Amino acid sequence: MLSYIIKYREEFNRKESLKDVKLSNELIWSKRLFDVIVSSVITVFLLTWMIPLFGLIIKLDSPGPILYVQPRTGHRRRRFNCLKFRTMKHNPNAEFKQATKNDVRVTDFGSFLRRTNLDEMPQFLNVLYGEMSIVGPRPHAIQHDQEFWQTIPDFEQRYKVKPGITGVAQVRGLRGETSELLYMKHRVKLDIWYINRQSFKLDLNVCRWTLEKMLKGDNKAW
Repeated sequence: MLSYIIKYREEFNRKESLKDVKLSNELIWSKRLFDVIVSSVITVFLLTWMIPLFGLIIKLDSPGPILYVQPRTGHRRRRFNCLKFRTMKHNPNAEFKQATKNDVRVTDFGSFLRRTNLDEMPQFLNVLYGEMSIVGPRPHAIQHDQEFWQTIPDFEQRYKVKPGITGVAQVRGLRGETSELLYMKHRVKLDIWYINRQSFKLDLNVCRWTLEKMLKGDNKAW
């Protein structure tokens, strides 16, 4: 991972603007084929037992639904319901607020799910539905779109492609809470960096880096 990033160090550091990206049909179809094959395998061999098992533990840990369903902005600004295992105490009337470190709303089992990224696993169903891709800019909550759409240059360009379960920004340490505007600016910059350089090889590298972070632990996972 380090050698790959060093290779593009100057590109990360300079101002990144969206190019007139025209993806080849080969890349489009190879990416979709990869998404469908991997998501199908994960659904059959993992989600078929994860959903009932984790669902039971979630229910025993705190009352409420198994899945947390949140409207988010997708490709070409189309809204979709993003799926996650519920990791917080159920409060349907609560106002939107990002999770913070040692957040009292997070349940005991939810803390484990968030640390290991397993709370994102149901999003492979979003990938099968064609609403997401495995690799791409992370979809933001609608409230974030309203906050940053006019304040961060090129923010809307993130939706030129399908949102992803993981992305370059996340493996570069820019996942989770965005307590300062600077964090979101850097995240958008890396999202655009990815869009400009999409390739099957880059997607495989991002998947590998994501697995490494899951196994080693991520100090931003809370």
